[in-house]
Amino acid sequence: MKDDHWVVLGLASPRAGWFSELARWSTTAAVPVDFVKCVSAEEVRVRLATGRPYSALLVGGDASGLDRDLVDTTRAAGAAVIVVDPTIPRDWNDLGVDRLLPCAFERADLMAVLNECATPISRVSATVETSADTATDITWRGNLVAVTGSGGAGTSTVAMGFAQSLAGDASNAGMVVLADFARNGELAMLHDAREVVPGVQELVEAHRSGRLGSDEIRSMAFDAPVRGYHVLLGLRRQRDWTAIRPRALDVSIDGLRHSYRHVVVDVDVDVEGESETGSLDVEERNLIARTTLNTADIVVVVGTATTKGVHSLCRDLRQLHAFGIPLDRLLPVVNRSPRSPRKQTEVNTALSGLLGQLDGLDGLRPPIHIPERRELEDSIRDGMRLPAAIGEAIHDPVMALIDKHGTRNMDLETREPVAVIPGTLGFWAEEEDVA
Repeated sequence: MKDDHWVVLGLASPRAGWFSELARWSTTAAVPVDFVKCVSAEEVRVRLATGRPYSALLVGGDASGLDRDLVDTTRAAGAAVIVVDPTIPRDWNDLGVDRLLPCAFERADLMAVLNECATPISRVSATVETSADTATDITWRGNLVAVTGSGGAGTSTVAMGFAQSLAGDASNAGMVVLADFARNGELAMLHDAREVVPGVQELVEAHRSGRLGSDEIRSMAFDAPVRGYHVLLGLRRQRDWTAIRPRALDVSIDGLRHSYRHVVVDVDVDVEGESETGSLDVEERNLIARTTLNTADIVVVVGTATTKGVHSLCRDLRQLHAFGIPLDRLLPVVNRSPRSPRKQTEVNTALSGLLGQLDGLDGLRPPIHIPERRELEDSIRDGMRLPAAIGEAIHDPVMALIDKHGTRNMDLETREPVAVIPGTLGFWAEEEDVA
């Protein structure tokens, strides 16, 4: 027998009239809806994580915790997101919600919306369908170049030099931003930024429930007029990574790419996730690095010419390739390299020998060498332009790779559902009493 009933989660202020009215309709069977009240966004996440199928989430427009991460989590679980009282000034389409309902909705209005976007739940088995596609129209994005490497390799100075080189082109005036996405952010110190806000935390927080325009995003970056680029400051404390939410970070990066022609990101090389470590906490700690490196058009991996430096560079390249970065988008760089061509060749030979064919990196291009610059420390300390050779060494190779392989335009607003093997999640059923 066909069973047309819906299992609906609810999240709203306890004083919301529609909340209690819908509970009454459900209790009296005035509508074929099993209504599950939730007191917080966290309870919604917990219920969705149990594996029990839900048809929809009805959430008040002013509910605490309603942001794009909650919307994404709900939709990923196969439930539609319906906002009640859409008069709250937000861009609901950009947030990814499926439908809107006024506060004073009637039973017919509710059923019409559920029939349009939600999936009925059978008492025996659950059928989950994806909700309507609410992706925004993506027209143009700037390039995203991630600069990463082990501690002490000079990753930040290479990123600064590259951003300065890009900004040196008159056509890029005001269109280059250097973003600090490292957990131990140091670009504020390296640029003598006397103020610590706004930064990446404020940018991500602003994108939790909306989307900023280009002017608003650019206003969050500090101007470095001597070097010609803008700077987005990083986390003020290492532990502040806990405030970064995944979907809001996705849209923040996308917003930077819509606001600047070139986005250069100084980011950590740590990309371990739950599948490698068995720890979800590790994956969440490495969220910024994993998201940035997976989205970047080109990943510049920095090492040094020392014994340890070459070893660390090999380890980082292996790790990033295993993470899924294609070889044609990896660019190894040896910083503070010896000037002698013979010694540079020795470094190249050692690097290729350590990587070997077993690593699947035998097709990797030879590293770019950036010689030691004695005046570098004075330039940073005095806030002057960096030696031009630092950025120029990698400018042309990076741009050539982007021209050859194109920009990685990832659709951040929609995610395809993953097929679940029957039986792997168990089942949910309501057993009838047998007389």
